[in-house]
Amino acid sequence: QKQTRAGQRTRFKAFVVVGDSDGHVGLGVKCSKEVAGAIRGAIIDAKLSLIPVRRGYWGNKIGKPHTVPAKVKGKCGSCMVRLIPAPRGTSIVAAPVPKKILSFAGVEDCYTKSKGSTATLGNFVKATFDAISKTYSFLTPDLWTEFKLVPTLYQEHSSFLQDEQTYTKKE
Repeated sequence: QKQTRAGQRTRFKAFVVVGDSDGHVGLGVKCSKEVAGAIRGAIIDAKLSLIPVRRGYWGNKIGKPHTVPAKVKGKCGSCMVRLIPAPRGTSIVAAPVPKKILSFAGVEDCYTKSKGSTATLGNFVKATFDAISKTYSFLTPDLWTEFKLVPTLYQEHSSFLQDEQTYTKKE
């Protein structure tokens, strides 16, 4: 609410999370005079801000990936959220806000740790989204590209350089 001379001006802020529960999630935020307009705009914003979510294993690589690949941390304002890999069958151990986002992202098992003012819903949602977006920034050996070694010029032409006849002048 904003106080004006004529009274208060109420505006509604909507936070919308969209996901396919299979590795894609988006977050949309919209502020409007009407609730329906805020929700509609937030849905459009969420669909435009879709990100891929990398999932990994805890322990053995049996079955499909079910948890976050490594410990990741996201921050927004004073709110900090840390996502920690969990064993299969643990489910999501989190507050209702990150639990919903992680389930939309397709993460089945995860421990979370939150710090700061988590009562600020907007920052809590954005911190969780920031942490999820960092799952692909963690480089593990399975993401390394195959690198083919090429011989240097000296290695390639070593037989030519070893030959003494090329250096001595024939008279």
